[in-house]
Amino acid sequence: MTGATQSSSALIPDLPKRGMPVTIITGFLGSGKTTLLNQILENKHNLKIAVLVNEFGDINIDSQLLVSTDDDMVELSNGCICCTINEGLVDAVYRVLERSDRIDYMVIETTGVADPLPIILTFLGTELRDLTNLDSVIGVVDSESFTPDHFDSEAALKQISYSDMIILNKTDLATAEKLQELEAYISTVKRGARIIRSEYGRVPLPLILDVGLTPTEEYQDHDHDHDHDHDHDHDHDHDHHHHHHHSDHLANDGFVSIAFESDRPFDVKKFEQFLTEKMPTGVFRAKGILWFSESEIPYIFQLSGPRYDIQLGETLRKSKNQVVFIGRHLNSEEIKQQLNSCLV
Repeated sequence: MTGATQSSSALIPDLPKRGMPVTIITGFLGSGKTTLLNQILENKHNLKIAVLVNEFGDINIDSQLLVSTDDDMVELSNGCICCTINEGLVDAVYRVLERSDRIDYMVIETTGVADPLPIILTFLGTELRDLTNLDSVIGVVDSESFTPDHFDSEAALKQISYSDMIILNKTDLATAEKLQELEAYISTVKRGARIIRSEYGRVPLPLILDVGLTPTEEYQDHDHDHDHDHDHDHDHDHDHHHHHHHSDHLANDGFVSIAFESDRPFDVKKFEQFLTEKMPTGVFRAKGILWFSESEIPYIFQLSGPRYDIQLGETLRKSKNQVVFIGRHLNSEEIKQQLNSCLV
Protein backbone atom coordinates (compact mmCIF):
# COMPACT_ATOMS: atom_id res chain seq x y z
CA MET A 1 0.00 0.00 0.00
CA THR A 2 1.85 3.07 -1.17
CA GLY A 3 1.85 6.03 1.11
CA ALA A 4 0.42 4.09 4.06
CA THR A 5 1.59 5.03 7.50
CA GLN A 6 3.59 2.58 9.57
CA SER A 7 0.57 1.74 11.73
CA SER A 8 -1.83 1.03 8.89
CA SER A 9 0.61 -1.00 6.83
CA ALA A 10 1.44 -3.04 9.92
CA LEU A 11 -2.26 -3.32 10.54
CA ILE A 12 -3.24 -4.99 7.31
CA PRO A 13 -0.91 -6.76 4.90
CA ASP A 14 -1.10 -6.14 1.16
CA LEU A 15 -3.92 -8.60 0.54
CA PRO A 16 -5.55 -9.37 -2.78
CA LYS A 17 -9.33 -8.92 -3.04
CA ARG A 18 -9.70 -12.67 -2.93
CA GLY A 19 -9.02 -12.77 0.80
CA MET A 20 -10.63 -9.52 1.91
CA PRO A 21 -10.59 -9.46 5.73
CA VAL A 22 -14.01 -9.06 7.37
CA THR A 23 -14.92 -7.93 10.88
CA ILE A 24 -18.46 -8.37 12.21
CA ILE A 25 -19.64 -5.96 14.93
CA THR A 26 -22.52 -7.28 17.01
CA GLY A 27 -24.08 -6.20 20.29
CA PHE A 28 -27.41 -5.41 21.88
CA LEU A 29 -29.59 -2.37 21.20
CA GLY A 30 -27.82 0.82 22.23
CA SER A 31 -24.52 -0.82 23.20
CA GLY A 32 -22.46 1.51 21.01
CA LYS A 33 -21.91 -0.45 17.76
CA THR A 34 -22.37 2.62 15.58
CA THR A 35 -20.07 4.69 17.80
CA LEU A 36 -17.38 2.03 17.38
CA LEU A 37 -17.97 2.01 13.63
CA ASN A 38 -17.54 5.78 13.45
CA GLN A 39 -14.31 5.49 15.45
CA ILE A 40 -12.99 2.97 12.91
CA LEU A 41 -13.87 5.28 10.01
CA GLU A 42 -12.26 8.28 11.71
CA ASN A 43 -9.02 6.50 12.68
CA LYS A 44 -8.48 4.20 9.73
CA HIS A 45 -5.26 5.91 8.50
CA ASN A 46 -4.93 5.10 4.79
CA LEU A 47 -7.12 2.02 4.78
CA LYS A 48 -10.06 1.90 2.39
CA ILE A 49 -12.89 0.34 4.35
CA ALA A 50 -16.27 -0.88 3.17
CA VAL A 51 -18.98 -0.70 5.82
CA LEU A 52 -22.13 -2.82 5.49
CA VAL A 53 -25.09 -1.71 7.59
CA ASN A 54 -28.82 -2.27 7.63
CA GLU A 55 -29.52 1.41 7.10
CA PHE A 56 -27.41 4.48 6.37
CA GLY A 57 -29.19 6.47 9.07
CA ASP A 58 -27.17 4.53 11.64
CA ILE A 59 -23.88 6.09 10.56
CA ASN A 60 -23.24 9.76 11.30
CA ILE A 61 -21.88 10.49 7.86
CA ASP A 62 -20.94 14.15 7.67
CA SER A 63 -22.55 15.58 4.54
CA GLN A 64 -19.16 16.98 3.52
CA LEU A 65 -17.80 13.45 3.33
CA LEU A 66 -20.38 12.32 0.81
CA VAL A 67 -19.16 12.04 -2.75
CA SER A 68 -22.08 10.24 -4.36
CA THR A 69 -24.96 7.95 -3.59
CA ASP A 70 -26.05 5.11 -5.81
CA ASP A 71 -29.19 3.29 -4.70
CA ASP A 72 -27.97 1.52 -1.59
CA MET A 73 -24.32 2.55 -1.72
CA VAL A 74 -22.73 5.75 -0.38
CA GLU A 75 -19.26 6.83 -1.40
CA LEU A 76 -17.20 8.92 1.02
CA SER A 77 -14.46 11.38 0.17
CA ASN A 78 -12.12 9.61 2.62
CA GLY A 79 -12.10 6.58 0.32
CA CYS A 80 -14.53 4.46 2.32
CA ILE A 81 -17.88 3.24 1.05
CA CYS A 82 -21.05 2.30 2.88
CA CYS A 83 -23.46 -0.28 1.52
CA THR A 84 -26.84 -1.26 2.92
CA ILE A 85 -27.81 -4.90 3.36
CA ASN A 86 -31.20 -4.39 1.71
CA GLU A 87 -31.27 -7.27 -0.74
CA GLY A 88 -29.31 -9.70 1.40
CA LEU A 89 -25.83 -9.96 2.82
CA VAL A 90 -24.27 -11.97 -0.02
CA ASP A 91 -25.40 -9.42 -2.60
CA ALA A 92 -24.02 -6.53 -0.56
CA VAL A 93 -20.63 -8.28 -0.22
CA TYR A 94 -20.50 -8.95 -3.96
CA ARG A 95 -21.24 -5.30 -4.70
CA VAL A 96 -18.08 -4.42 -2.75
CA LEU A 97 -15.94 -7.23 -4.19
CA GLU A 98 -16.90 -6.31 -7.76
CA ARG A 99 -15.86 -2.68 -7.47
CA SER A 100 -12.95 -1.64 -9.67
CA ASP A 101 -11.31 0.41 -6.93
CA ARG A 102 -9.43 -1.33 -4.18
CA ILE A 103 -11.05 -1.91 -0.80
CA ASP A 104 -8.75 -3.12 1.99
CA TYR A 105 -11.20 -4.17 4.68
CA MET A 106 -14.88 -4.87 5.29
CA VAL A 107 -16.77 -4.14 8.51
CA ILE A 108 -20.35 -5.33 9.04
CA GLU A 109 -22.64 -3.92 11.71
CA THR A 110 -25.51 -6.24 12.66
CA THR A 111 -28.84 -5.09 14.06
CA GLY A 112 -29.10 -4.87 17.84
CA VAL A 113 -31.28 -7.96 18.17
CA ALA A 114 -29.58 -10.17 15.56
CA ASP A 115 -28.10 -13.58 16.26
CA PRO A 116 -24.65 -13.29 14.63
CA LEU A 117 -24.39 -17.01 13.78
CA PRO A 118 -26.21 -16.89 10.40
CA ILE A 119 -23.99 -13.97 9.37
CA ILE A 120 -20.84 -15.86 10.43
CA LEU A 121 -22.01 -18.91 8.46
CA THR A 122 -22.68 -16.78 5.40
CA PHE A 123 -18.92 -16.14 5.27
CA LEU A 124 -17.79 -19.63 6.28
CA GLY A 125 -20.47 -21.83 4.68
CA THR A 126 -21.09 -20.24 1.27
CA GLU A 127 -18.92 -19.36 -1.72
CA LEU A 128 -17.84 -16.23 0.18
CA ARG A 129 -15.37 -18.34 2.17
CA ASP A 130 -13.14 -18.38 -0.95
CA LEU A 131 -13.37 -14.62 -1.46
CA THR A 132 -13.19 -13.27 2.08
CA ASN A 133 -11.37 -13.96 5.34
CA LEU A 134 -13.50 -13.68 8.49
CA ASP A 135 -11.07 -12.02 10.88
CA SER A 136 -13.11 -11.57 14.06
CA VAL A 137 -16.55 -11.09 15.56
CA ILE A 138 -16.63 -8.19 18.03
CA GLY A 139 -19.39 -7.99 20.63
CA VAL A 140 -20.11 -4.55 22.11
CA VAL A 141 -21.63 -4.48 25.61
CA ASP A 142 -23.15 -1.47 27.42
CA SER A 143 -21.34 -1.63 30.78
CA GLU A 144 -23.94 0.45 32.56
CA SER A 145 -27.17 -1.26 31.53
CA PHE A 146 -26.17 -4.86 30.68
CA THR A 147 -27.33 -7.51 33.16
CA PRO A 148 -26.99 -11.31 33.00
CA ASP A 149 -30.69 -11.66 32.14
CA HIS A 150 -30.36 -8.87 29.60
CA PHE A 151 -33.96 -8.13 28.72
CA ASP A 152 -34.59 -11.89 28.60
CA SER A 153 -33.07 -11.82 25.16
CA GLU A 154 -31.63 -14.94 23.61
CA ALA A 155 -29.97 -12.72 20.98
CA ALA A 156 -28.04 -10.78 23.65
CA LEU A 157 -26.50 -14.02 24.96
CA LYS A 158 -25.72 -15.35 21.48
CA GLN A 159 -24.00 -12.08 20.64
CA ILE A 160 -21.58 -12.71 23.51
CA SER A 161 -21.16 -16.44 22.96
CA TYR A 162 -20.29 -16.05 19.25
CA SER A 163 -17.99 -13.04 19.75
CA ASP A 164 -14.23 -13.55 19.58
CA MET A 165 -13.67 -10.32 21.49
CA ILE A 166 -15.90 -8.28 23.80
CA ILE A 167 -15.68 -4.50 24.05
CA LEU A 168 -17.04 -3.34 27.40
CA ASN A 169 -18.23 0.07 26.29
CA LYS A 170 -19.42 3.07 28.36
CA THR A 171 -17.12 2.08 31.22
CA ASP A 172 -17.24 5.70 32.44
CA LEU A 173 -20.91 5.13 33.38
CA ALA A 174 -20.35 1.95 35.44
CA THR A 175 -18.74 1.33 38.83
CA ALA A 176 -15.53 -0.68 39.19
CA GLU A 177 -17.54 -3.43 40.95
CA LYS A 178 -20.05 -3.60 38.09
CA LEU A 179 -17.23 -3.91 35.54
CA GLN A 180 -15.60 -6.76 37.49
CA GLU A 181 -18.95 -8.57 37.80
CA LEU A 182 -19.59 -8.14 34.08
CA GLU A 183 -16.19 -9.47 33.10
CA ALA A 184 -16.66 -12.49 35.38
CA TYR A 185 -20.10 -13.15 33.90
CA ILE A 186 -18.91 -12.78 30.29
CA SER A 187 -16.16 -15.30 31.01
CA THR A 188 -18.80 -17.85 32.01
CA VAL A 189 -20.68 -17.33 28.73
CA LYS A 190 -17.55 -17.20 26.56
CA ARG A 191 -14.63 -18.99 28.17
CA GLY A 192 -11.35 -17.23 27.50
CA ALA A 193 -12.98 -14.25 25.81
CA ARG A 194 -10.69 -11.32 25.07
CA ILE A 195 -12.27 -8.34 26.87
CA ILE A 196 -11.34 -4.72 26.14
CA ARG A 197 -12.74 -1.77 28.09
CA SER A 198 -13.67 1.43 26.27
CA GLU A 199 -15.41 4.78 26.51
CA TYR A 200 -17.26 6.08 23.45
CA GLY A 201 -16.05 3.08 21.42
CA ARG A 202 -12.46 4.35 21.48
CA VAL A 203 -10.24 1.31 20.92
CA PRO A 204 -6.87 1.30 19.11
CA LEU A 205 -7.51 -0.25 15.70
CA PRO A 206 -4.58 -2.71 15.84
CA LEU A 207 -6.39 -4.34 18.77
CA ILE A 208 -9.54 -5.01 16.74
CA LEU A 209 -8.65 -5.20 13.02
CA ASP A 210 -6.52 -7.90 11.39
CA VAL A 211 -6.35 -9.90 14.61
CA GLY A 212 -7.24 -13.35 13.21
CA LEU A 213 -9.41 -14.38 16.13
CA THR A 214 -12.30 -16.27 14.49
CA PRO A 215 -11.85 -20.04 15.05
CA THR A 216 -13.20 -21.00 11.61
CA GLU A 217 -12.66 -24.72 12.17
CA GLU A 218 -15.18 -24.66 15.04
CA TYR A 219 -17.93 -23.68 12.63
CA GLN A 220 -17.34 -26.52 10.17
CA ASP A 221 -20.07 -28.65 11.75
CA HIS A 222 -22.58 -25.95 10.88
CA ASP A 223 -21.55 -25.77 7.23
CA HIS A 224 -23.77 -28.54 5.90
CA ASP A 225 -26.82 -26.59 7.06
CA HIS A 226 -25.71 -23.54 5.22
CA ASP A 227 -23.76 -24.64 2.18
CA HIS A 228 -25.49 -22.85 -0.66
CA ASP A 229 -22.93 -22.39 -3.41
CA HIS A 230 -24.70 -19.98 -5.70
CA ASP A 231 -23.37 -19.49 -9.19
CA HIS A 232 -22.54 -15.84 -9.43
CA ASP A 233 -21.55 -14.52 -12.80
CA HIS A 234 -19.94 -11.21 -12.21
CA ASP A 235 -22.13 -9.17 -14.55
CA HIS A 236 -25.32 -10.05 -12.69
CA ASP A 237 -27.92 -7.51 -11.64
CA HIS A 238 -28.03 -8.46 -7.97
CA ASP A 239 -31.63 -9.49 -8.18
CA HIS A 240 -31.52 -12.70 -6.15
CA HIS A 241 -32.93 -12.51 -2.66
CA HIS A 242 -31.19 -14.92 -0.35
CA HIS A 243 -29.78 -14.66 3.17
CA HIS A 244 -32.29 -12.35 4.80
CA HIS A 245 -30.75 -12.91 8.22
CA HIS A 246 -31.16 -9.48 9.68
CA SER A 247 -34.89 -8.89 9.67
CA ASP A 248 -36.61 -11.68 11.57
CA HIS A 249 -34.85 -11.47 14.93
CA LEU A 250 -37.02 -8.67 16.26
CA ALA A 251 -40.04 -10.97 16.36
CA ASN A 252 -38.01 -13.93 17.70
CA ASP A 253 -37.29 -12.17 20.97
CA GLY A 254 -40.66 -10.43 21.20
CA PHE A 255 -39.33 -7.05 20.04
CA VAL A 256 -41.29 -4.68 17.86
CA SER A 257 -40.24 -1.62 15.89
CA ILE A 258 -42.55 1.40 15.66
CA ALA A 259 -41.92 4.21 13.17
CA PHE A 260 -43.50 7.65 13.44
CA GLU A 261 -43.43 10.40 10.82
CA SER A 262 -45.06 13.82 10.65
CA ASP A 263 -44.76 16.93 8.50
CA ARG A 264 -45.70 19.03 11.54
CA PRO A 265 -43.17 20.11 14.20
CA PHE A 266 -43.14 19.01 17.83
CA ASP A 267 -43.67 21.37 20.76
CA VAL A 268 -40.38 20.98 22.67
CA LYS A 269 -41.97 21.04 26.16
CA LYS A 270 -44.64 18.47 25.25
CA PHE A 271 -42.05 16.18 23.66
CA GLU A 272 -39.81 16.43 26.70
CA GLN A 273 -42.78 15.59 28.92
CA PHE A 274 -43.47 12.53 26.75
CA LEU A 275 -39.85 11.37 27.20
CA THR A 276 -39.72 11.90 30.96
CA GLU A 277 -43.26 10.95 32.01
CA LYS A 278 -45.07 8.96 29.32
CA MET A 279 -42.41 6.86 27.59
CA PRO A 280 -43.38 3.17 27.93
CA THR A 281 -40.91 1.18 30.05
CA GLY A 282 -40.72 -1.42 27.27
CA VAL A 283 -38.78 0.95 24.96
CA PHE A 284 -35.09 -0.04 24.88
CA ARG A 285 -33.90 2.04 21.95
CA ALA A 286 -35.14 5.01 19.95
CA LYS A 287 -33.58 7.31 17.39
CA GLY A 288 -34.65 9.85 14.85
CA ILE A 289 -34.57 13.33 13.37
CA LEU A 290 -36.69 15.81 15.33
CA TRP A 291 -38.11 19.13 14.23
CA PHE A 292 -39.31 21.54 16.93
CA SER A 293 -41.47 24.61 16.29
CA GLU A 294 -39.01 26.65 18.39
CA SER A 295 -36.02 26.00 16.09
CA GLU A 296 -35.13 26.29 12.42
CA ILE A 297 -32.47 23.57 12.78
CA PRO A 298 -33.46 19.89 13.13
CA TYR A 299 -32.17 17.75 16.02
CA ILE A 300 -30.69 14.25 16.17
CA PHE A 301 -32.40 12.14 18.83
CA GLN A 302 -30.90 9.02 20.45
CA LEU A 303 -32.36 7.04 23.33
CA SER A 304 -30.72 3.99 24.89
CA GLY A 305 -32.32 2.46 27.96
CA PRO A 306 -32.96 5.20 30.51
CA ARG A 307 -30.71 7.76 28.80
CA TYR A 308 -31.54 10.03 25.92
CA ASP A 309 -29.60 12.65 24.01
CA ILE A 310 -30.85 15.43 21.70
CA GLN A 311 -28.27 17.36 19.68
CA LEU A 312 -28.40 19.95 16.93
CA GLY A 313 -28.17 18.37 13.48
CA GLU A 314 -26.62 21.37 11.79
CA THR A 315 -25.69 19.51 8.60
CA LEU A 316 -29.23 18.16 8.15
CA ARG A 317 -31.98 19.80 6.16
CA LYS A 318 -35.23 20.38 7.98
CA SER A 319 -37.89 18.20 6.38
CA LYS A 320 -40.10 16.26 8.79
CA ASN A 321 -40.16 14.42 12.09
CA GLN A 322 -38.97 10.80 11.82
CA VAL A 323 -38.59 8.64 14.93
CA VAL A 324 -38.21 4.88 15.41
CA PHE A 325 -38.81 3.07 18.73
CA ILE A 326 -37.64 -0.49 19.40
CA GLY A 327 -38.85 -2.40 22.42
CA ARG A 328 -40.99 -5.13 23.91
CA HIS A 329 -44.77 -5.33 24.36
CA LEU A 330 -45.27 -1.84 22.92
CA ASN A 331 -48.68 -0.46 22.00
CA SER A 332 -48.07 1.11 18.61
CA GLU A 333 -51.31 3.11 18.50
CA GLU A 334 -50.80 4.48 22.00
CA ILE A 335 -47.26 5.68 21.26
CA LYS A 336 -48.33 7.29 17.98
CA GLN A 337 -51.27 8.97 19.72
CA GLN A 338 -48.97 10.38 22.41
CA LEU A 339 -46.52 11.66 19.79
CA ASN A 340 -49.35 13.22 17.79
CA SER A 341 -50.41 15.11 20.91
CA CYS A 342 -46.89 16.63 21.06
CA LEU A 343 -47.23 18.15 17.57
CA VAL A 344 -47.96 21.82 17.04
